[in-house]
Amino acid sequence: SHHITFSLLSSVLPAVSGVATRSQLSAMSFQHAPKKAGLPREVLKWLQSLDLTYSVKNVRRDFSNGFLVAEIFSWYYPQSIQMHSYDNGTSLPTKLGNWSQLERVFVKHSLDIPKELIDGTIHCKPGAAELLVQQTYTILTNRIVKNLPSEQEQIDFTDRGYQLTLPMHARSTVSQAIKNNLKITEFMTDPNVITCQEKAQRLIHKHQQHRVQERVEDPVRFDIQPSIGELAVRIAPTDTTHTGAEVVPQQKPKKVKVPQPPPESLEPEPSRTVAFKEINVHQMAKPALVRQGFKDDAKSVLLGQ
Repeated sequence: SHHITFSLLSSVLPAVSGVATRSQLSAMSFQHAPKKAGLPREVLKWLQSLDLTYSVKNVRRDFSNGFLVAEIFSWYYPQSIQMHSYDNGTSLPTKLGNWSQLERVFVKHSLDIPKELIDGTIHCKPGAAELLVQQTYTILTNRIVKNLPSEQEQIDFTDRGYQLTLPMHARSTVSQAIKNNLKITEFMTDPNVITCQEKAQRLIHKHQQHRVQERVEDPVRFDIQPSIGELAVRIAPTDTTHTGAEVVPQQKPKKVKVPQPPPESLEPEPSRTVAFKEINVHQMAKPALVRQGFKDDAKSVLLGQ
């Protein structure tokens, strides 16, 4: 009877006094928790059944050095993996040494582990370690995980998914996107300047594509004015449309008569020749007296008379 009374009081007192019990607080805190966080349930059960040396608490951090990955594969390939040659450290040389040995094991047994997953796991990219563990689970147990992306989907370890949850004004700029998606360990692993520039250029290109897509999806926010081509009225081609039982035939364009020149006659035209006539002109003879007088005057002028 005392137990029943205490249980009734414990259920009534929080509603009266406004103070919640510990069980109610825990229920309230886990009420809005995400349904799927980290690894799927079946993968977690599989990891617990392997009796690993270290329990998985943070997937991204625990699998980055490759020690737990080597321990998982040692259960299935004990002759190829010797755990004394792997170090459970956090430095970059330790990670690269462990994963270089694992890559040789993958090649030896023809295990399909993409290089992008390995690099993303080493550099703690968001979502890389989770995909790597799920891919390992599928290869070793021959079971398919529902959340595992297909081969046709492109692997993207950027913070694009997180940026989409933010409002438009709070999303990262180009410089911030490079800082968020390029780790310092990537520059230390491959210090080649050209390779680092290509990685940064790919991030810039993706960021620009996302910005263009945002402008297309929300033209009102960016005050995008339609172009002249978009404002132009385009007349769709008329086609036969069925309106109930009536059928509207397609209208044919009217033919316009173009005047044509008269046909040429097949008879050869007569050759046209021009006749020239010679005309003889007779000039009148000058009088002899005038001609003699002109000569006498010329002589007198020359003699100075």
